Amino acid sequence: MDRTARAWEILEAAELIHSAAEVDAAIVRVAAEITEVLKHKYPLVLSVMGGAVVFTGRILPLLNFPLDFEIIHASRYGSATSGGPVDWKVEPTGNVADRVVLVLDDILDIGDTMLAIRARVLGLGARAFYSAVLTDKRKASAKPIHADFVGLSLPDRFVFGCGMDVDGAWRNLPAIYALRQDHRA
Repeated sequence: MDRTARAWEILEAAELIHSAAEVDAAIVRVAAEITEVLKHKYPLVLSVMGGAVVFTGRILPLLNFPLDFEIIHASRYGSATSGGPVDWKVEPTGNVADRVVLVLDDILDIGDTMLAIRARVLGLGARAFYSAVLTDKRKASAKPIHADFVGLSLPDRFVFGCGMDVDGAWRNLPAIYALRQDHRA
């Protein structure tokens, strides 16, 4: 089966978890919460590529304050559906020293990636660290870190859409879907 047919098969078998309207409302709410806390701090905003690209592109115009912007790229997934060690492709620069830093990401899953990002940013001398995620996956066990700003809660399933991919596809969906319990990517 070619990749296109496979991607359509995955989407057709998926379950809608959050509609595009729910995602839109969550992004507007999170932007207002972030603005209230950071509007007088001139933060450095770091977007975690590639998953946070959709969330970042949607929320940045809603942040009503001055900011600096850079990307970082840290991942535990690659093309897999389960995480491995954190792989740094683009690390934060020395520009974080003595700055208030806001990290934007698509999902807080078990927390290892955000924990590693926080450690790296604070290790480079950031004055304060905040994190905002579009989604937070509910887990049975405690996470080592919690996001300061959360858009939507997710079940503990493999999800895609709004920047999150499945088998490399569907980051561009405006809604969030989950693989059915009996379906593998």
